[in-house]
Formats: sequence, C-alpha cells, structure tokens
Amino acid sequence: MPVRIDNSLTPRRLVPRIERMFELSAAKTLALENSWPAERGTPVFTVKGKYASRGWTEWTQGFQFGSAILQFDATGEERFLELGRRRTVERMASHVSHIGVHDHGFNNVSTYGNLLRLMQEGRLDWNDREKEFYELALKTSGAVQAARWTRIADGSGFIHSFNGPHSLFVDTIRSCRILAVAHQLGHVLMGEQDARISLLQRLIEHAKNTARYSIYYGEGRDGYDVRGRTAHEAVFNVTSGAFRCPNSQQGYSPFTTWTRGLAWAICGFPEELEFLATLSDAELKPFGGRRDIEKVLLRAATATSDFYLENSCTDGIPMWDTGAPHLHRLPANYLKRPADPYNDWEPVDSSAAAIAAQGLYRLGRYLRDKGSSKAGRTYQQAGLTIARTLLDEPYLSTAARHQGLLLHSVYHRPNGWDYIAPGQSVPNGESSMWGDFHLRELALLILREARGEPYLTFFGGSPPK
Repeated sequence: MPVRIDNSLTPRRLVPRIERMFELSAAKTLALENSWPAERGTPVFTVKGKYASRGWTEWTQGFQFGSAILQFDATGEERFLELGRRRTVERMASHVSHIGVHDHGFNNVSTYGNLLRLMQEGRLDWNDREKEFYELALKTSGAVQAARWTRIADGSGFIHSFNGPHSLFVDTIRSCRILAVAHQLGHVLMGEQDARISLLQRLIEHAKNTARYSIYYGEGRDGYDVRGRTAHEAVFNVTSGAFRCPNSQQGYSPFTTWTRGLAWAICGFPEELEFLATLSDAELKPFGGRRDIEKVLLRAATATSDFYLENSCTDGIPMWDTGAPHLHRLPANYLKRPADPYNDWEPVDSSAAAIAAQGLYRLGRYLRDKGSSKAGRTYQQAGLTIARTLLDEPYLSTAARHQGLLLHSVYHRPNGWDYIAPGQSVPNGESSMWGDFHLRELALLILREARGEPYLTFFGGSPPK
C-alpha cells in the first residue's frame, strides 16, 4: 500500500510532538477568541492566515468552542475550560434546536457532550444543575437530528442532509454520535399520536444505509465500483423511496472519491462500533441483532480504511479527491512519495488526514479488542504514522501570525471557496475550523493512551472488551 506505515511508533513516542502542538494551540485558541467578533458568525476557514466566515451553515461553531474544551482536557489549564463552558452557554443554544442541518453531532457533542464527559470523568466539579443542563441540550439535539428522517423503499430510512429529504450525506455518519448520546441518556423522539421513536433504531438504520448506499465494495454496483471508495451524497426518489444515483457536492464527481467524505466514514463507523459494544444483546436484538449490525458497520469501516491507505501518499496525506481532474499532471508515482502541498496541479487535504487517522486508530483498537491483532495493529500504526506527519511541518502551523493550527486544509474546491495565494495555482497554506479541531482531538486521543488515562470516546468511558 502507498502509505508507508511505521510499525515502531508508539503513543509515547509522539508525546513531545503532541505537547508542542498543544502549546501552539493554546496561543491560537486565545488569539482567535480575543480577535473574533461574535457578530461575524462562525469562523470556518482561513484566508491569508486569518479566519473568515462563510454563511452556508454554522456547522463549525462547536469546533471553535470545543477546541478550548479539548485544550483543557489535554493540559488541565482552567482558563480553557471556562472559555469553552462560557461560550457553550452563551452561543450554542440555537444549534441545539436547529431544524435545518444534519450537523448536530459536530456542534453539540463537541461542546455539551465533551463537558458532560469531563464531568462524568471527575474532571469538573460535580454540579447536578449543570449536568442536567448539558443532558437536556444533548437529548434535545439528538431528537431534532433524528426528526430529519426519510423513509426508503424497504421501510428503513436515513437522516437527510440540509439539501433536503432526497439527500443522504456520508458526513452524517459521524454526526450521528448525537443520537447515540441522547439514547444513552434515555431519550426518545416523540412523533404523531405520541409515538415513541427509538433514537437507537434511527442511528442503526442510518448507519446501515450509509454503509449500503454511500460505500462501494467492488461488487459491480456501477462502472466505478472500487472497494472502499465513497460517494459524498446518495440521492433517493422521495415518493417511492428508491435509490436513484450517487452525487457529490464537495468532491470532483459522483464517480470519484472526495477524501474528506471518505475520512468521515473511516472515523464514524468505528466510533459507532465502539458505542454499540457498550449495549446489551437485548437492546440490539430488535434492530437486527449484534452480529448483523456489527458485520455491516465493520465491513464499511475496513473497506474505506483500506481504500484510504491505498490511495494516499506515503506519509498518509491524501489529495482532496482521488479522481481530481489534474492528477494525471502530477508525477506518475506521486502516491509513492510524501505529499507535496505546494504542487501546481491539485491540492492535498490535511483535514481529511486528521479525521481519517483517528478513525484508523479506533478501528485498529476495536479489532485488537475483538482478537484480530494483526489487522488491528496495521490500522493503529497507520493512524499513528499519519498523526506524526500532521504534528510537524509543513502541516503544523508554527507561525504566531497564522490563526490556523493545521495547514493545507481544503473546504469547497468546486465552489472555489479556498484562497489561492499569489504565485500559487492551487489552494494551500490555509486552515479550517474542523481540521484544527480534529488535529486536537486526534492528539488528545493519543496523549491519553500514552498517559494510561481512560480511552477517549464521545459517549464517556471505555468500550467493554
């Protein structure tokens, strides 16, 4: 495989790089807080090294304030906890009840969810009223997300994207964490005639349909069916519920693989497997049973992970799309060398690497816990290898004047939203709020492992072995 996996890496060996990253992160978090006016909305990505907003949806605000909470988790510095707490209370309420987006897990697990987790871990002083506040926010957010439901021909369904009821986004698999947390808190979605709708059922059905329609398995589904590649969007006929076609909003085409969408799948499926491992067989039996559910999700997780490792450069960094139109202009063996973010033809996407690295590490740990030590070790070491790349230049942003933390992130190449510097022909050197957050989250995951601290999960506590 093109990614050159370093089997000698351990979480402890990455600690010096992680500590350096969190030192840089502290200054950048405070600088953005002190310079960003609330009336500008949410910072999304940088332009000339300064964060800018983009009024599409406010899907990155949870990453902004969640980053301060992760900073506290890693360093114990109380000022970051208070910053994250204060801004969550002041500015995140609208995200809890937002009926127009599929991004509840991104915004609200990153803020309310992390705060509740820290309280459960004993890192915050126990306060029943504060705990109930976080729980209410997470319950409400989970139900609102679950209400974005499209029923398909076989009677199951999916959580539709902000494009409308016809649209299943691969991204949403990671945002479904909010359904898991709300279910864990004992919540349900109330429907017509007081119907009690299981959030766990909707989570499982959405995950299965994402695996079925967004992921390819090399079985001849269409002329571009390569095992492990993803479609950003699956389009359905909302009258009949029939699947119609793949599509792509942020990738190059429906028949190529946008690597950040691929990364969301790589990260989202293992996280859901970790969560399902905490549930009893009796809880899962009404929805197909543990064996069936885990088989579907694990198949998707391993296929997408293998595709990523085969289609990224040797240092673990992918191009923004595996079928981008000018890849043929790169050297014929461009995947057999470290990525060049300053090439003249197509951008890389470091944010995809940060998301995928966490997913690879989680998948590896999950497989090792299940007894598949060889495969598990391969994925875990791949995650550590990519993390090492991202925690150093040219990806780690060391300049104080640059507000971003992770360089060479790409937002929306088809729409031309990414800044291209003078003298460059493709975007590079810029950051995104999701890229910065996921680098911090990846680093925290590894740091906790190195310190022998509890394994980091979105639902709190280690999954049972």
